[in-house]
Amino acid sequence: MFRWNNDYNQGAHPAILQALQQTNQYAYAGYGLDEWCDKGSLAIKKYLGRTDVDIHFLIGGTQTNYTLISHALRPWQSAVCADCGHINVHETGALEHVGLKILTAPAKDGKLTAEALHAIIAAYRSSNTKEHITEPKLVYLSSPSELGTVYAKSELLAIKHECLQNDLLLFIDGARLGYGLGAKGNDVDLKTVASLADAFYIGGTKCGALFGEALVIVNDALKKHFRASMKQNGGMLAKGWLLGLQFYTLFADGLYFEITKKADEQADRIRDALIKKGIPLCPENRTNQIFASLDAEQEKILAQGHIFEQEGYDPDGRKIVRFCTSWSTDETAVDALIADIESL
Repeated sequence: MFRWNNDYNQGAHPAILQALQQTNQYAYAGYGLDEWCDKGSLAIKKYLGRTDVDIHFLIGGTQTNYTLISHALRPWQSAVCADCGHINVHETGALEHVGLKILTAPAKDGKLTAEALHAIIAAYRSSNTKEHITEPKLVYLSSPSELGTVYAKSELLAIKHECLQNDLLLFIDGARLGYGLGAKGNDVDLKTVASLADAFYIGGTKCGALFGEALVIVNDALKKHFRASMKQNGGMLAKGWLLGLQFYTLFADGLYFEITKKADEQADRIRDALIKKGIPLCPENRTNQIFASLDAEQEKILAQGHIFEQEGYDPDGRKIVRFCTSWSTDETAVDALIADIESL
């Protein structure tokens, strides 16, 4: 059986395991105040085109999301996201658990649009009873989105314009950011992200690391006391060097971009096979997540040799399933899936 249901079902890239082994006998300062966190931060900053940012290493995406958002918002403020946004549908009410509200807008191919954001802001601005509703203050995007689509530079600029005009913060969830950066047709790089977002994170858990996310805080107003927020929210790892070392390994020589681009290329091969067979994609994208509509017989045949996730139904009643490639996907698995698709 080949497993395609997510992009974090194997351990870590061999280079990371080797780095952990080589440093295992040494002792380091705790809580992220170590040389590897410093080196990891510097390695990432090379690709940001700026050094005036704070970088913090946390263990996972949900933890990073609610720690940053709860740090940024006051109790009467809210976060805005697409209705399929990760903080809204995949985090067990983590933001609600810390007393914050999420305002949602209908997604377009998994993405929040500037027009939908404008409507939410306008509704608040025109209210005569603002003391009875929450103030939209932070915009949450994930790129790639839950449906594998990426934000074009023009889309990010339009959303940033709304934020600047209305004093909102922009936060980008980059759990799969590497797969978005490596996708064909993408016109956004890390420098662009750093120039537009008030904060964003670079995912490691789904992009080659054992675990970990690198949170980049750009806005000076969010930097103060953030380490206190990390500690209070359980986000400060005592053995912080384990995170810093992993990100140093991924970014010192561009390994992060190499392995995530390869995953996109593997996904493109599978995507091309599905299209050739006449199987609809919904939506179409060029990242490592492939969403395909299968009829009952097609699903039954593919399930004999492959594990994948069901994601609902298309308008014609066929099941939408997701295939994920990752940094660890090899040619044998891709060849096997393509052969089974061709046999349908």
